[in-house]
Amino acid sequence: MGCAHGKCCNRDSSTSDEDAGHHQRGIRPYKNKDGLTQRSLELVQVPSHNFTLQYSSLTQHGYYPDTTDRENQDSFCIKTQIQGNPYVHFFGVFDGHGQYGAQCSNFVKDKLVEILSSDPTLLDDPLKAYNSAFLATNSELRDSEIDDALSGTTAITVLVVGDTLYVANVGDSRAVIAVKDGDRILAEDLSVDQTPFRKDEYDRVKLFGARVLSVDQVEGLKDPDIQHWGDEESHGGDPPRLWVPNGMYPGTAFTRSVGDSTAEKIGVIAVPEISIVRLTPSHLFFVVASDGVFEFLSSQTVVNMATAYKDPSDACTAIAGDSYKRWLELENRTDDITIIIVQIKGLSNQSGVGTTDSEVHSRPCQTGGSMNQSAAIVPPLMHQRPLESDVG
Repeated sequence: MGCAHGKCCNRDSSTSDEDAGHHQRGIRPYKNKDGLTQRSLELVQVPSHNFTLQYSSLTQHGYYPDTTDRENQDSFCIKTQIQGNPYVHFFGVFDGHGQYGAQCSNFVKDKLVEILSSDPTLLDDPLKAYNSAFLATNSELRDSEIDDALSGTTAITVLVVGDTLYVANVGDSRAVIAVKDGDRILAEDLSVDQTPFRKDEYDRVKLFGARVLSVDQVEGLKDPDIQHWGDEESHGGDPPRLWVPNGMYPGTAFTRSVGDSTAEKIGVIAVPEISIVRLTPSHLFFVVASDGVFEFLSSQTVVNMATAYKDPSDACTAIAGDSYKRWLELENRTDDITIIIVQIKGLSNQSGVGTTDSEVHSRPCQTGGSMNQSAAIVPPLMHQRPLESDVG
């Protein structure tokens, strides 16, 4: 979801897992190779716990019939061996919005990992380092030549430190992990979309003076005093958005982002919510993707589709293709689509300090905020001797 005249906000809650990939009618086919960037299958070892991460990524330019020359505003970053350490790896997806969204997302994906990579406290206190990196990146964007008054980017990132995932989210992109539970493979969200549908986020931005209204409400077509929009998954195409007290802008459908200096005045912040997962053998893979993927596909559907492929690059192609087709079934365009899939290979209970059950904190801790983060903190990995070079 983006600004009022940007992304559509429909969600197809009736979509079943079984019909994934099966569509008809003469929609534009998923074969825009000029707008497709895909990395081949890659591997990185995590020697501290004797397992391997096998990953691939894909970004697909959106189809916009009225602006065919519009650039892809999504970007992504994969950086292995952060600080030359073979146990620390970074995966991030950045979804830009506004006139300068592409510049914002590319600036942020480079700057965020640069700041993390240069922070000497990263392994001692990943939570503090993550929080500081997001705020510093936001400040650097503000001081750059990029006009971020009405432009910015969301960010969903996963930092792998040994057998622990630190997932930092700003905005409404998403990370999901696949968990084996008997004969089932379940999707567990690693992030919670930050939108006015959430009561805590709604209350927070209201304190900053934001008007929270749908487009129909702000244009006088519906009663603005009805401050209830249901839930995000079942809502139609007119979600609650943020507006300044006496203007028809910025109209953001998210409550956190990097950039968006105008929206910052009404409560849109760059403070990440961070969740922590201690990996176990029941964790099979995780997905990091922009909301172009999750607009019409549920987390469980994405996990089901990814499970069907041994090669994560094939899974990325299938999921992006199905997302693209679903957009065009329900809209006359598509969003930009970006996805990273990371398979977890060879992890055993004997390979490190493990837990017997899946340890996913359903509500992320909010560093620098009001959420209780003590329950989510796990001990950081002890320092290991780094390699001589950084190969990310």
